[in-house]
Amino acid sequence: MLIKTIHAKKIKDSRGEYTIEVSVNNCKASSPSGKSTGRHETPCWHKSLDWNIKAISSLKFNFEMSSFNDLKKVESLIKKQFRLRDAKLFGANALFALESAILKALARKNKKQLWQIINEKAKKMPIPVGNAVGGGLHSHHKESPIFQEFLLIPKGKTIVENIEIMNNVYLKLKKELRSGKINDEGALETDAEEENILELLSEFKDKVNIGIDVASSSFFNSPHYIYNDKSLSREEQIDYINELIEKYNILYIEDPLDEEDFKGFSRIKKKNLVIGDDLTATHKSRLLRAIKSKSINAMIIKPNQNGSLLELAEIFKMCKKHKIKTILSHRSGETLDDALADYAFGFQADFIKCGIATKWREVKLNRLIKIEKSPK
Repeated sequence: MLIKTIHAKKIKDSRGEYTIEVSVNNCKASSPSGKSTGRHETPCWHKSLDWNIKAISSLKFNFEMSSFNDLKKVESLIKKQFRLRDAKLFGANALFALESAILKALARKNKKQLWQIINEKAKKMPIPVGNAVGGGLHSHHKESPIFQEFLLIPKGKTIVENIEIMNNVYLKLKKELRSGKINDEGALETDAEEENILELLSEFKDKVNIGIDVASSSFFNSPHYIYNDKSLSREEQIDYINELIEKYNILYIEDPLDEEDFKGFSRIKKKNLVIGDDLTATHKSRLLRAIKSKSINAMIIKPNQNGSLLELAEIFKMCKKHKIKTILSHRSGETLDDALADYAFGFQADFIKCGIATKWREVKLNRLIKIEKSPK
């Protein structure tokens, strides 16, 4: 496939903020934007969104694209043209949208699904992880819980069944919490305390496992973790998280400690999934450090935290080699691009975290249903 036309423009994400959309041979891809961002993420833009739009529109490709691995040619061109030591320095949002649009064009040219460009032999569907109740930086409620997300991990056997479970539990939670408002990710807003929410989620244990994104870096003020009603030392935070895991049989716990505390992560009970997000920031170097420190047994992977789909593929391979579960994740500022579902299936992620409610989340879930029903 020759890249004949390429164009970039601004679009608005689900928060009404500007992000980028790239069109390659009339196939469009866009990048989401995060609100709760770790300090080790790749910057979204090289200089600015406007600079990246002009830069992408100026690119000239004089080579054939025939497979996923040909993205190496794209990254080589970007490094050479803009004198970058690493293609990711082009800006994670910009690079991801560009590479995703190229893969979509390649898939259409070859009359394939996007996931087939990554892995034609993919068979295992990811388990959806849904943000049901929100707090922390994603909440607009003045007295919201300090934990950022209270998550549902359904126990169904198919994507259709799992989505139905999440929707049913979400509606029951909405009634129980008397919540009429939602946050940036479509999660219910509430002034209920953390353990009250966990008690409520426990009522649905036959249908779902419980997950929490603690997002500890957002309320860590060294040397303490500052809650609404208490301040905990590092040792007390470790003890508190481990107590919650036991008390509520929590399966999934994300960023329980500050993003620099690799050793502290290693002391969180591994009877569940101890997940790095801000800790690992979708970068190989951070993942390698976490492996060496035995910090995690699962990892959040966000395409626009890194930018390079080639490095994403390497991260998935590295996780599989070291028996680390993978969770491909959306961002709080999403677009209507449904490619995340194809990437989750193509890369054979164990889980996909893409929310429950709002059209920006539902489009990913609906795409998962189509993939599940398509012939393999």
